[in-house]
Amino acid sequence: MDFSFSEEQKQIRGLAREFAQKEIAPIAAEHDETGEFPLETIKKMGELGLMGIEVPEEYGGAGLDSLCYVLAMEEISKVDASHGTIMSVQNSLVCLGLKSFGTEAQKHSYLVPLASGRKLGAYSLTEPQSGSDAGNMLTTAVRENGEYRINGRKSWVSGGPYADYVLLFCSTDRSKGSSGTSCFIIDTSKPGLSRGKVEPKLGIRASASCEMTYEHYCAPADTMLGKEGEGFKIALSILDSGRIGIAAQALGIAQAAYAASVSHAKVRRAFGQKIGEFQSIQWMIADMATRIEASRLLVYNAALKKMRGERYSKEASMAKVFASETAMWVTTKAIQVHGGIGYSKEMPLERYFRDAKITEIYEGTSEIQRLVIARNIMDTR
Repeated sequence: MDFSFSEEQKQIRGLAREFAQKEIAPIAAEHDETGEFPLETIKKMGELGLMGIEVPEEYGGAGLDSLCYVLAMEEISKVDASHGTIMSVQNSLVCLGLKSFGTEAQKHSYLVPLASGRKLGAYSLTEPQSGSDAGNMLTTAVRENGEYRINGRKSWVSGGPYADYVLLFCSTDRSKGSSGTSCFIIDTSKPGLSRGKVEPKLGIRASASCEMTYEHYCAPADTMLGKEGEGFKIALSILDSGRIGIAAQALGIAQAAYAASVSHAKVRRAFGQKIGEFQSIQWMIADMATRIEASRLLVYNAALKKMRGERYSKEASMAKVFASETAMWVTTKAIQVHGGIGYSKEMPLERYFRDAKITEIYEGTSEIQRLVIARNIMDTR
């Protein structure tokens, strides 16, 4: 497997790394503390082409490939997972959905401003009673005189408080279960939509999430993405790509915690020697490095399969479950390596730890990823 990078891939990785270090690093801790959404840096990321990396230039994007995307996601997430989450939603969920399933008119109306970063998007599948059980949605869209009246409540809408457009999944025929699900492009400036409070979260605190309630929201028929009843298929297709992005985010978080642990182990002294000379610490560092390298190979492999136009559901789930659990394991051990200071908010380790947890949950829990992997292997769908 050849992971030698092209000049283009090296350039986007370098651009993302430089931007993260110069622009995001100085504000990451403050935004985590306050929960303030980083509008200014997100706007700059859009100007650099980081909010529509895989979107063709004719639709406002950077026109780059999937490996460019994961390399950039790694670098941003090494510094701050909240920025990584916002970037992931815009790239993997919203822009990809419009690029893959939108009409030409929809692409020009919605994808162009989103991929260029002039507008922000959100992806809305989860409801209070249905997370992983996405086929059990209660939000409905009823056709009336060529339009759809939408009613219901969505939860955990990442970026929802600031989104200009939302990809909303709801039921157009509840009698058909998941086969009666459809997707709509929601303009949040129109009446009938209200945003709830910003959720107080354990981690990725600056990537605002909220509930969104629809009361007789009127969606024109031409805002449906794909055809009626294709929503569930669209949602799963988008999530496959999104899982590669989250895996890259988890990889970035793990690398940040690992790098901090190696540096600390080389200078911290105890019992007359550097703690990195103790075998117990060396083994933790060795296991961190091994798990991170394995995660990297899984993430890059999934991105390459996507680039080649091959089916990649299994590979995306493998990358996501392994990288996310690696991030949680590495951040836990990183705090252990640092001892008491690692538990303090004066160090970023506890932020990495809190941010890592969500990667095991959103866009499909670890349990769902194992189900996807097993079904692909056993072909029991």
